Amino acid sequence: MTPAAAPASRTPPRPGQHLWWAVPFVLLLGLLSPLAMAAAPAFPPLTGRVVDAADILSPQTEQQLAQLSAALEARSSDQLVVATVPSLGGTDIADYGYQLGRHWGIGTGKLSNGVLLLVAPAERQVRIEVGYGLEGTLTDALSSVIIRQAIVPRFKAGDYDGGVLRGATAISEILTGDAAEWQARAAQRPTHEGGGSIALGIIVAIFVLVFIINLSTARRRSNRFGALGG
Repeated sequence: MTPAAAPASRTPPRPGQHLWWAVPFVLLLGLLSPLAMAAAPAFPPLTGRVVDAADILSPQTEQQLAQLSAALEARSSDQLVVATVPSLGGTDIADYGYQLGRHWGIGTGKLSNGVLLLVAPAERQVRIEVGYGLEGTLTDALSSVIIRQAIVPRFKAGDYDGGVLRGATAISEILTGDAAEWQARAAQRPTHEGGGSIALGIIVAIFVLVFIINLSTARRRSNRFGALGG
């Protein structure tokens, strides 16, 4: 009886031999990680109702803003946070404000009733970020009027305290039902914008009128020439 042949010995796999397929994924992750880190803005920690990371507000103004925010929340449950940042890090202020509001979790649960007044003095930009639950009350038009008429003029005069406090006060007034003044301002178009539109309309009308007159004259001349030629 012929003895059975011994099974062929197998070479034990080298450590990591079957992980070669993971190398491309590791390399891809290494390439994308710096991009993801660069895309994520650096947010200051939420330390209270007022976060003056840019250090442009006096202690007295911070206290007034905190009291204003607390009174607003007690009256309406709406949350107002005022934040100043030293830099937006190259991020658009709209994106920065949206992400910061989500990062901090401003607002009450499903009500989404948070408001963020964001100031970036280095970039000379201001933003009022409004939660979905308040968009019908604190509209884009009202936010624009607050920034242009209440905040920016004081900033241009070097009064950061006055600008931020006046802007926060206007936000509180609108959210608590005292919005008549600001709604009237939002309904008014700036005089220079209206004048520019009227002037443009007049110029266009003149060009159209001249074109019609020239066209009509050309047609009459064409008819005369045709008649004379016949």
